[in-house]
Amino acid sequence: MGRVALPLLFAMFVWWFSTGIILALNLLPKRARAGIMLGATVMLACALMVLWTWRNETSLAGAYVSFSAGLAVWAWIEIAFLTGYVTGPSQAPCPPEARGFDRFFRALATLLWHEAAILAGLGLVLVFASGPGGLAGVGAYAVLLAMRMSVKINIFLGMPNAPHAFLPEHLRHLGTYFRDRPVNALFPVCVTGATLLTAWLAHQAWWAQDGATAAAYTMLAALAGFAVLEHWFLALPLPSENLWRWALPSRKSITRSLASPLSGVSLPSGPESSPQRSRP
Repeated sequence: MGRVALPLLFAMFVWWFSTGIILALNLLPKRARAGIMLGATVMLACALMVLWTWRNETSLAGAYVSFSAGLAVWAWIEIAFLTGYVTGPSQAPCPPEARGFDRFFRALATLLWHEAAILAGLGLVLVFASGPGGLAGVGAYAVLLAMRMSVKINIFLGMPNAPHAFLPEHLRHLGTYFRDRPVNALFPVCVTGATLLTAWLAHQAWWAQDGATAAAYTMLAALAGFAVLEHWFLALPLPSENLWRWALPSRKSITRSLASPLSGVSLPSGPESSPQRSRP
């Protein structure tokens, strides 16, 4: 038990704290975005160097370092997206009448460069962590990629608690592609798959032959578990923003954002359909 407790706590803290820092940075004024992006890019370069340097290190320390570096690469992806530097070729809100493939391709156009950056990041991590010590780094990035894609698809298909409050002002148009409606049919499949992955990673950690492998799988299981929690935040009326109250604006600002998630977004004229509850 002792050999999984510390990596579990480490993963919990790093996930919670790094998410809060990213949210806080991307709520800073527009003039700060260039500096934030520059700092994030330096961090990315350092993370890749660390992955390369430690790729053959199979010690306990190597597991922690690799995991942290993998998260740092993912953090660059998140910061580049939330600052608006890497999003997509379109910034147009979704027309109320859009549905089917038209709505899908419009949504994809708002995220295309972001999705390409995610795949490019995976390629970089696979190359720079291509050694026996790269398990935690590659695994962390891969888990985050799979789980984030699942969350995006579920938000697009429709969930009761879409994360409007976490969108910066300059990305508020993305909220027009969210569907605020009862749980979609794909959600049970996604959350079951995520839960099974968490259980498998936890099993691997418990039966690992050495402390380093146990730590790596424990941190990956924790990360997958947090993704399961993120899925349930979309389905249940839980105030997920409370986890990062210290990084977000005042409660009044968040309440106003949730009440009017598309305030400031100019929507194309169309039928009387509600922009937040677009039809299938």
